[in-house]
Amino acid sequence: MKKIWLAGGCFWGVEGYFQQLRGIIDTTVGYGQGKTENPTYHQVCSGQTGHAEICEVTYDEAQIVLPKVLEQFFRIIDPTSLNRQGADQGTQYRSGIYYRDANEVPVINAVLQQIQKRYSNSLVVEVEPLKSFYPAEEYHQDYLKKNPHGYCHIDMSLAAMNERN
Repeated sequence: MKKIWLAGGCFWGVEGYFQQLRGIIDTTVGYGQGKTENPTYHQVCSGQTGHAEICEVTYDEAQIVLPKVLEQFFRIIDPTSLNRQGADQGTQYRSGIYYRDANEVPVINAVLQQIQKRYSNSLVVEVEPLKSFYPAEEYHQDYLKKNPHGYCHIDMSLAAMNERN
């Protein structure tokens, strides 16, 4: 199993989307890349911690490879929108790809180069080694499963369309 950490606005939607994809084994939402240890949701929302809302995605490389994981990620975010996705705004909602294996960097960069061709504006997606990741409070885990009509900026039907193609 491999892991990648993705920030794309509110982590509820990123998690909900990836949970629907074949080859995704597990997801955990949390906070990462900031300076505060073990932050709470309210601390992260203050904008003072430096953390982003991140979804840890565990995937089976035999079923889905990293370039495909990242292509799915770019289906659900606007990679040219700085610190914002949908109605969510603030540095905690920035977009990012975080990794632990430096061998993944060329793969990530190749995908970014392909994605950039689709946009006239520059991409504003952080690509960094994972500095920190703290799982969010339990009520955030599997939020859209627990609250099927909860807020989400992502069109979840895109996952179903992907599985049919």
